[in-house]
Amino acid sequence: MLSGRVLDLLDPSPLDIEIDDIAHGLARVARWNGQTVGEHPFSVAQHSLLVLDILAVTAPGLQRRAKLTALLHDAPEYVIGDMISPFKAALGFDYREFEDRLAAAIHVRFGLPPAPPATLKTQIKKADVMSAWLEAVQLAGFDEADANRYFKRPPAPACFALTPLPAAEVQARFLAAFAALMET
Repeated sequence: MLSGRVLDLLDPSPLDIEIDDIAHGLARVARWNGQTVGEHPFSVAQHSLLVLDILAVTAPGLQRRAKLTALLHDAPEYVIGDMISPFKAALGFDYREFEDRLAAAIHVRFGLPPAPPATLKTQIKKADVMSAWLEAVQLAGFDEADANRYFKRPPAPACFALTPLPAAEVQARFLAAFAALMET
């Protein structure tokens, strides 16, 4: 990693995980395999911030640790990249196990339980799917009818306008959100 840490992907240690590496990587991993409009790709880091914004509308009472879990919901992608869900499913259980081990190490590193409670995981997944709807319609060329078949439209207050941002700006915003959640 750029921090100098060596991360064993087969047996990740929380001690080898740094938030700067996560933010740097996620700000440079493109959602939709880069097939989006705009001067910049829509990054996983920006997606993670969007999920946090959607949760602020759909689950306003979430505690700090739940919000931190949401911010980090795709954190393993800082080293393994973003793969579309159908491809992950085609790879099978071993991939999920690999991803889950890395996510557990990340969670432990930042004082979270290795696996989020089922109810929180469901809330985050709903916001994730709503984020995908917004991204699909605004950035990836879907019409609303197609997006409705695959994703869930967010409620009106969570229908944010999306503009893909430069990696450095998204990285700074991700780190600021992380710092704010760690402070409170």
